[in-house]
Amino acid sequence: MRVHDGSGPSGTGTPPTYDPSMLLAIDIGNTNLTLALVRDGALRPARRATTIPGATTDELELLLADMVGLDGGTLADVDAMALASVVPSLTAAVEGITSRRGIALLVAAAGTVPLAIRVDRPGDVGADRIVNALATARLHGTPAVVVDVGTATTLDCIGPDGAYLGGSIAPGLELGLEALAARTAKLPRIELRTPDRAIGRDTVSAMQSGTVFGYQALVAGLLSRVRDELAQTVGCRPEAVHTVLTGGLSLAPWAKDVEGVDAIDPDLTLKGLAILYAEVAGGDPIESLRP
Repeated sequence: MRVHDGSGPSGTGTPPTYDPSMLLAIDIGNTNLTLALVRDGALRPARRATTIPGATTDELELLLADMVGLDGGTLADVDAMALASVVPSLTAAVEGITSRRGIALLVAAAGTVPLAIRVDRPGDVGADRIVNALATARLHGTPAVVVDVGTATTLDCIGPDGAYLGGSIAPGLELGLEALAARTAKLPRIELRTPDRAIGRDTVSAMQSGTVFGYQALVAGLLSRVRDELAQTVGCRPEAVHTVLTGGLSLAPWAKDVEGVDAIDPDLTLKGLAILYAEVAGGDPIESLRP
């Protein structure tokens, strides 16, 4: 398994393009808000903060300014923003910020991402899932399955032509761990780490075993089944399906041991937003989006 360095796909896919002006890519999830500045095809270090759904437009603007400032920039340097959000109130707040600052904004959705979405209700598919599909097709090749490990665990399938074909959703690792501690009388909240063995000798090691090893098995088992179904659907061997792991937990120590994963690309959504903006707004072709 390799951690993706942003180089071109090992399969098919159109090389991404990018406008050299300063772009701010923002991914707002239920747990974390992640962003990165992108310029000349280079992705600056990703920055992460806790998502606050009730934040006002002013509060969110201050947060974004502080996060951009970690790399020595300001919001005044930003020419455009590309946004993937699953929190409607914060989507509206970003729209308010860009409106009063005169910054171009592209909100990722079924109608703005340039790929076919072959599911019953395209408008119900999360923006981050569609953007991940776009980035996977452009950077890793197709057909593919992208596994996003965060608050929820999502698996999304991309056909040989880059179309989004659907997927599956399961509870995330930390969500399950929190529920276990909250809904039982004697089980404590524990540090999330990989234990030395599956048979725990005390409550903490038993919980770590069940949580980490159980989650690895869930992801690997679901990935295997989804990959096989996708291969059968598109008429290829399962080994020909590219598999990519991304999301907030993708760099956790246990992630590299998930069976069936070809590449780990933690910044996949942010790269996808940069690609999306470039393909919609135009720009010169580039060979990679380097972190």
